[in-house]
Amino acid sequence: MKFIAIANQKGGVGKTTTAINLAAALSEAGHRTLLLDLDPQANATTGLGLTLEDGASIYPVMIGAREVSAQIRATTQERLSIIPSERDLVGCEIEIARLDNPQYRLKEVLRPLRASQSFDYLIMDCPPSLGILMINSLVAADGLLIPVQSEFYALEGISKILDLTKRMREQGLNPELNLIGVLLTMFDARTRLSQQVLTELQSHLPDKVFTAIIPRSIRLGEAPSFGQSILQYDPHGLGAHSYRQLAAEFVTRVQ
Repeated sequence: MKFIAIANQKGGVGKTTTAINLAAALSEAGHRTLLLDLDPQANATTGLGLTLEDGASIYPVMIGAREVSAQIRATTQERLSIIPSERDLVGCEIEIARLDNPQYRLKEVLRPLRASQSFDYLIMDCPPSLGILMINSLVAADGLLIPVQSEFYALEGISKILDLTKRMREQGLNPELNLIGVLLTMFDARTRLSQQVLTELQSHLPDKVFTAIIPRSIRLGEAPSFGQSILQYDPHGLGAHSYRQLAAEFVTRVQ
């Protein structure tokens, strides 16, 4: 079982869209996939059609009140499950900061899940900040996927999270943390800027930029309002095709 963090401390880069649709594409391809919504905004939760429920998140697990297995919920897509978020998850950072070795808490509570091998992949949708929840997810993760919007400050956002992961490895928090790849999102092939961002990424991070590119798409923006992944909402569209391509490439990279 592979634990994968999808993270970028910069908001608005397609992080949650990627978490939902990569998880959906993996499950469609036959992989048992669990999506862990670690963002108190709970967009991945509502984006898959679940209503917010007090106590349903990883929060009670992190403070020792419940087992992780009790928080897993089914979705409308076969082989895709979710541990939802809730607005109270924002208080989790305060609670676990009081514990010994708080940065390891998520890794510890997920041990039974890893041992059970009930899933092939755990996809963690991280909050867009460098707080304790993101640190916990990176400590627990086997690999990191960074979504990046096709805009001027794309490289600046990547450099910050790569610096963080480098420090984490050097400090022994997660020496094995591996960058799976950088995913270009909201790509508009008609603009010079998108092409320039792609060229710069490939120059600075050779072999780490996914071949799959996520286009700017109205359909991708509409799907969450219907509580569906793009594979359900527009299965034959360009967005669904792009995420299926990403899932296939992702599997080859994490094997």
